[in-house]
Amino acid sequence: MTILEMMQQSVVLTFLGMGVVFLFLWIMTICMDLAGKIIRSIDSKNEASDSKAHNEDGKVPPQITAAITAAINQFQKDEGDV
Repeated sequence: MTILEMMQQSVVLTFLGMGVVFLFLWIMTICMDLAGKIIRSIDSKNEASDSKAHNEDGKVPPQITAAITAAINQFQKDEGDV
């Protein structure tokens, strides 16, 4: 095998390798875009249930704050951090 044949083979392998990487990245980009669209559609469906956790002014109701505080205190007590 001459040096010219080896150079030709290396050029072919280089472009083949770059093509495979480009194809993989292109497919991955399409999959990520589709996943984003699916997640956004699921999130928009769940938006109605999230609105119950907030008042009209955007603040969290005191009952929910109290429940979260009680859960944190119970967790800290169980873990022995307090």
